[in-house]
Amino acid sequence: MNRLLTVGSILTEYTNFEDVSWDRLWTATLQTLYMTAISVVLVFLLGLILGLILYETRHHQTIWSVALYKAVSVFVNIFRSIPFIILIVLLIPFTRAIVQSMTGPTAALPALILSAAPFYARLVETSLREVDKGVIEAAEAMGASKWELIFKVYIPESLPSIIAGITVTAISLVGYTAMAGVIGAGGLGNLAYLEGFQRRQATVTLVATAVILVIVFVIQFIGDRWVSAIDKR
Repeated sequence: MNRLLTVGSILTEYTNFEDVSWDRLWTATLQTLYMTAISVVLVFLLGLILGLILYETRHHQTIWSVALYKAVSVFVNIFRSIPFIILIVLLIPFTRAIVQSMTGPTAALPALILSAAPFYARLVETSLREVDKGVIEAAEAMGASKWELIFKVYIPESLPSIIAGITVTAISLVGYTAMAGVIGAGGLGNLAYLEGFQRRQATVTLVATAVILVIVFVIQFIGDRWVSAIDKR
């Protein structure tokens, strides 16, 4: 009997939907989508550039190529290795300088971008290595310039892997926004922590988690469909 009462009380805590402020949930969802969307676009652009640099300079033996590869590689390895929650704190002076604030969704963007772009750059580099060498050699034999190789061979041939990589990165960014929310960035993470955990409203935490899961499933669905549409293999 006591066990049944305990289970019932737990279920009641998770199903007390009167605790949920739907207006705040909607605002938090928009903040999470804002942080995710802006950071995904910028991570895609920055990660693609860094990945191309890593790929192009990896086997070149000129002084400038070696120096550029080592500089970019060190940058990528450092920022990819720093735990996100520590990176947010580490970037507070930088964030305050460029955003004029250390709280809110916009203030989370520098940490989101600098944490995810290096990770995505490595995925891009790996995707480029998988491009058929025969296709590259054929394009070079036809006199293709370096820019033509990049935009007509490298990127088109590796595009399915590149899209799959940004899908994985976008899902990771959703998780990062939740962590950023705990220290004042807003969004669903902030809602789950402040109103769910600190006020002991388990239903709020449950609903916020459910919305995050929906966002992740939608991103994965879009990514999978996109890859299927462009992958002709």
